[in-house]
Amino acid sequence: MRIGIFGGTFDPLHFGHLRLAEAARVQLRLGKVLWVVTADPPHKRGQPLSPVADRLAMVRAAIAGEPAYAISRVDINRPGPHWAADTVARLAQQFRGNQLVYLMGGDSLRDLPTWGRPAEFLLHCSLGVMRRPGDAIDLTALERRLPGLAAKVEFVEVEPLEIASHQIRERVQAGEAIGDLVPEAVARIIAERGLYR
Repeated sequence: MRIGIFGGTFDPLHFGHLRLAEAARVQLRLGKVLWVVTADPPHKRGQPLSPVADRLAMVRAAIAGEPAYAISRVDINRPGPHWAADTVARLAQQFRGNQLVYLMGGDSLRDLPTWGRPAEFLLHCSLGVMRRPGDAIDLTALERRLPGLAAKVEFVEVEPLEIASHQIRERVQAGEAIGDLVPEAVARIIAERGLYR
C-alpha cells in the first residue's frame, strides 16, 4: 500500500490542510493518509504552541468519518525535537512492506537540502510535492545537492486555499468568526477549550 505522511503542528487544522490531503490521496493513489501531529518541531522552537492534546483533538475531530485518514502518534510518543528523518525511519519500521510518501509543499522541497540529515530522510520515503499552479521548481539544481532526489518526487497539482493557521488564531483572539476557515468540529473544540484567547 502507498501511505501518505502528512505532518504538521496543525495549530489549528483548517480547510486548507484537508484540501491538500485529499488532493494528494486521490492524485497519488494513497491507500491511507497518516496525519502526524508534530509535538516539538525543530523549526518552531521558542514559538508558543497549543498543548499537543488540543491539537490532536482538533485533527481527530476533523478527520473523523474518513476511513482513509488516520492519526499517527509517532511524534508524540517520544521526546523531541522531532526531525523528519527520525519520523520516517520509525514509520518505515512500523509499516514495513508499504511505500511511504511524505507530503510537502514546493517551498519545503526547495528547502530540503537544509533539513537535518536529508539524505537519510530520503532513504525511507518518496515525496508527494503539492505544487501551486505556476510554481517553478528546479529539480536539476536540487538533484545536484541531493543525488537521487528527482526520481523520488511526484507532483500534486492543487489550487491551495489561502488560509494560514496564524490568521485563525488572530481571528479567535479578536472574537471574529472562523466557520469559513475550519470544520465545525474544530471550531467547537477551539471554543470549548478556550484556545487562542
